[in-house]
Amino acid sequence: MKNKDKENQRRQAVALSYKQHQHAAPIVAAKGSGLIADNIVEKAKENGVPIQEDPSLVELLSKLNIQEQVPEDLYQAVAEVFAFIYKLDKTYGTQKEI
Repeated sequence: MKNKDKENQRRQAVALSYKQHQHAAPIVAAKGSGLIADNIVEKAKENGVPIQEDPSLVELLSKLNIQEQVPEDLYQAVAEVFAFIYKLDKTYGTQKEI
């Protein structure tokens, strides 16, 4: 039954963007569930954008609107994601704007 429950859980994805000269905080660039979530993840992979899975954070971020800034109470969690991405960029030399 556990596997069936997992299969029935709706996939979600949230894409963040941060342009420090334009935004005071990261913004929600895209979000969706089901097939839309699959498309977001697929586009990220196609473009070499790192993916970090954090269901709790995705659940919180999915409540925001597209183009809405990440609220201050989520800064710590989002900072950890960006630190992960910057570490990957440094390791693999693929510095892209995120």
